[in-house]
Amino acid sequence: MSSPSQHIAFLGLGIMGSGMAKRSRRAGHSLAVYNRTAEKAKALVADGARLASSPRDAATGAQFIISMVANDDASRDVWLGDNGALAGAAPGTILIESSTVSTDWIRELNEAAGAKNCVLLDAPVTGSRIQAENGELNFLVGGSEVALEKARPVLAPMSRSVVHVGPTGSGALLKLINNFMCGVQAASVAEALVLIERAELDRDVATGVLMNGAPGSPLVKTLFGRMMARDYTPNFYLSLMEKDLAYSIKEAELQNVSLVTARAARGTFERADAAGRGQQDMAAIVEVIREAR
Repeated sequence: MSSPSQHIAFLGLGIMGSGMAKRSRRAGHSLAVYNRTAEKAKALVADGARLASSPRDAATGAQFIISMVANDDASRDVWLGDNGALAGAAPGTILIESSTVSTDWIRELNEAAGAKNCVLLDAPVTGSRIQAENGELNFLVGGSEVALEKARPVLAPMSRSVVHVGPTGSGALLKLINNFMCGVQAASVAEALVLIERAELDRDVATGVLMNGAPGSPLVKTLFGRMMARDYTPNFYLSLMEKDLAYSIKEAELQNVSLVTARAARGTFERADAAGRGQQDMAAIVEVIREAR
């Protein structure tokens, strides 16, 4: 039996948010959407979503508010202020922050939500564009288990799994750990591929050994393929990985842990971003290594 329709406000229609919102709409939920660039909402509006003029407008009357934006600053912009979603949220609304953000911001947002008698779940996701479009994301949820149970029917159309990982902030922290490991793998794959190319090894044979051996995680296989094809159509923006590595390093410092590998990877991502590759897929990191002599 299908779940009853919910009234959802969705904030942010980028690579991830657009796919997530489409899945929600196809599940039959009533949807109000907001994006700084309204053009990105056209397909959703044609499918029956309401285009909101502001986050506050989107949140008015919503039972659940989901945000999927780029960083702390963008999240702050959509939640707080006179036109922010919290200004339009009714008491009891469940807020779902699915952006990859810092735990400092989650704590601040949680306090602001409590002052409005709302409940916050920090629920970032693993997966990229394809998983968002296919409803195969993995939600890492921090916060109230009671609120999560209420939110499960909302998250289900977008997800392969929904895992409660601990109290408020736990989801945000685990997502940053996940992404710093992905960023380090991306940097190592890029270096390995350039070493193979410079040494004039048979590239297909060499990468085949690596992809089918111990290093061959799904991410490593995907990155090798994209880097060899020089296909940098964005599934995950390079600039966002640079941001995630920076957030991860800061989080680790709070625990007296020095992320040496993350710092090295971030340096390479920074160079690639500075070279104008920030809006390409993170696989484009290989090009700054190829270009270095």
